[in-house]
Amino acid sequence: MSWAKRRLLPVATVLAVLLLVWYVAAVGLNAQGAIERVLAPRGDWTARDLVATTLTMQRPVLPAPHQVFEDMLSGIIDWPLDSPRSLVYHAAVTGQATLLGFVMGALIGTLFAVGIVHSRTLRHAVLPWVVASQAVPVLAIAPIVIVLLGSLGLAGLIPKAVIAMYLCFFPVTVALVAGLRSPERLQLELLHTYAASPAQTFWTLRVPAALPFLFPALRVAVAAGLVGAMVAELPTGAQAGLGARLLTGSYYGNTVQIWSALCACALLGLLFTGLIAALEVRVLRRWRAR
Repeated sequence: MSWAKRRLLPVATVLAVLLLVWYVAAVGLNAQGAIERVLAPRGDWTARDLVATTLTMQRPVLPAPHQVFEDMLSGIIDWPLDSPRSLVYHAAVTGQATLLGFVMGALIGTLFAVGIVHSRTLRHAVLPWVVASQAVPVLAIAPIVIVLLGSLGLAGLIPKAVIAMYLCFFPVTVALVAGLRSPERLQLELLHTYAASPAQTFWTLRVPAALPFLFPALRVAVAAGLVGAMVAELPTGAQAGLGARLLTGSYYGNTVQIWSALCACALLGLLFTGLIAALEVRVLRRWRAR
């Protein structure tokens, strides 16, 4: 079996099972509404009529996968990219806030990790607060951040990026602390015998040891940042972004639009994590070559 088959077959199998479960759940959850609103007024109906109706309802409790796919396809190809009805437009707005927050969170997490590893004072003073910060739900933080930054005249992209940053910096900090501490004592003492400076020890030993820890944390961080950016769009009543599309769908009871926004968010997360995975392969290969 080729490498592609070994990688794609498990993914395809899981996807097929999920789609099957989704279709079964759609039929079960939509059955009562289909009977009461569509089939009962018509008179006689069969099980085939019930299944067909549950999978084509305009306002289903749970839309079928093909309904979500059709709505996503329509949002991608039927509208200009700058149209508020374009799914690509909303994904770009949320993605922009996610990437900005991710970059800020990664930088702050890196600074915290380096300081914690090299300073016992920072390790005892900062690390407990870094951990405690994640005990506060982002739904509670988002309105506070938005109000505070709004009072300073900062609105739009910046508050969403700050909330995304709040979720991004923690996994980077924790993983980098573990990675920078991973070299064994014998390796550190060997460099010390060679009269290596702290900076040389950091770049030649600690950083290469930390890279395998860093990139998985970056994948987690960008996914968390995407959730943070979407959550930040909810309390503001934003007019653009996947979070705004979720709000619009909930206001009008358009469950198909809600699910298409959720699926678009999932695909956007896969895109970001895939880019980081590709960067990981490139960086690690180049670093090992050195």
